[in-house]
Amino acid sequence: MDKVKKINRTAIQALATLFTNIHIPNFFTGKIYTGTTKRACVPGLNCYSCPGAAGSCPIGSMQAVMGAKKYKFSYYVIGTMMFFGVVFARLICGFLCPFGFFQDLLAKIPSKKLSTKKLKPLRYIKYVILFGLMLAMTLVLGDKYEVVPPIFCKYICPQGILEGAIPLAIKNPSLRLGFGSLFNLKLTILIITIILSIIFYRPFCKWICPLGAFYSLFNKYSLYQMKVDENKCINCGKCARVCRMDVDIRKNACDLECIRCKDCKKACPTKAISSSFRQKESL
Repeated sequence: MDKVKKINRTAIQALATLFTNIHIPNFFTGKIYTGTTKRACVPGLNCYSCPGAAGSCPIGSMQAVMGAKKYKFSYYVIGTMMFFGVVFARLICGFLCPFGFFQDLLAKIPSKKLSTKKLKPLRYIKYVILFGLMLAMTLVLGDKYEVVPPIFCKYICPQGILEGAIPLAIKNPSLRLGFGSLFNLKLTILIITIILSIIFYRPFCKWICPLGAFYSLFNKYSLYQMKVDENKCINCGKCARVCRMDVDIRKNACDLECIRCKDCKKACPTKAISSSFRQKESL
């Protein structure tokens, strides 16, 4: 029974990434899947232009519908994201996001790991990107342009060039001829992200990702929750020391930065930390 309870997070992340990009043959043909499932949003950050992508990126979809002049709000896209948020919140970041998995793999590369505890103010950048750069600017520019460019996807997100531009360019030589300053900018951002991910833990998730910012707003209210039993907790601090997201779950089990990776749960010597979906309280 104990073996069943022990969840291999890396295996789940790998499977989630595979199912999110299930159309593997497209990587060898250099084509993008455009079937019916592409209309649906996947939970994590995953580029629409990835040859294997089975669905659409929620951030890309949000920008697309808000950027079109005839649409001001998409109940479908926002509703889907809110559904993911209400059920899982940032558990998606910890287990189901392909780019989160990519950063976790980079973190396994042997190197001196630097702490980000003194860099906590940088975590607010992702909220500025979500509410300022994406939402506010899209609404403001919507009256000036027929279609507002997807600012985050086009100029910032490194997942687009990792999953989309590079695989497509490998199989389509003509595409490489059109590479210019924008490609160089995105490639530079990707390279910087990779380097930072080797020396810091998940810098993109902590500081930049607007999808993580969106899901974090549901950490307190989602069906899936982390809990600390105060009667069992001996305040040894092991949970805080092992947390690579700089969260002290003893102070706040619903911390916005908690990705529910359960490292704290594994480290707790008294089994005071638990995680589960909320159940209806008996009358």
